[in-house]
Amino acid sequence: MTQAVIVALISGRGSNLQAVIDATQNGAIPARIAAVISNEPDAAGLDRARRAGIEAIALNHRQFPDRTAFEAELRSCIDTFQPDLLILAGFMRILGAAFVQHYHSRMLNIHPSLLPKYRGLDTHARALAANESWHGASVHFVTAELDGGPVIVQGRVPVLDSDTPDSLAARVLQQEHRIYPMVISWFCEGRLRCQDNQVVLDGLPLTEPRIMDA
Repeated sequence: MTQAVIVALISGRGSNLQAVIDATQNGAIPARIAAVISNEPDAAGLDRARRAGIEAIALNHRQFPDRTAFEAELRSCIDTFQPDLLILAGFMRILGAAFVQHYHSRMLNIHPSLLPKYRGLDTHARALAANESWHGASVHFVTAELDGGPVIVQGRVPVLDSDTPDSLAARVLQQEHRIYPMVISWFCEGRLRCQDNQVVLDGLPLTEPRIMDA
């Protein structure tokens, strides 16, 4: 069986990237990460990639006249590696519709909320302000709608009375490190696909996300 090829996009420390690297190295994900690309040249995640022997590429979006030019170069860079799957692991740039369409049904993202709640930023503080009982993370296929693609799996944690945004974020991050490699493995094993904007797992459509509680 041919090993799947992954390219990862990051902007920061790359903790989810590290979880995926670990899972490829221990055989939990039957794939290799061909490259890690960051729009932030100083992103700590690039060092994680280098330590793992993965090609690390900095593509500073500030050096391009507009988003279209940046995304054209980013797409060219990604396609050099002919990936089966593109993963967003803390990539903090909104991607245009043409870019997303080019990778339709083969791009995944992880977002720190129980989508469709709390799209965008500051999700933990917003969940606390709303007195939520549960919070968590969602893995979804990427569409042009911000954090709006079909959700595959959600990892949930109870919200505690003592929680701060930081303490809640730390527990959610543990779930992120658990569910993202799992979903990526499903895709690389051929078990997971997106068809007509519908998640299909093991040949059956998912009418709602799989829920995994802490």
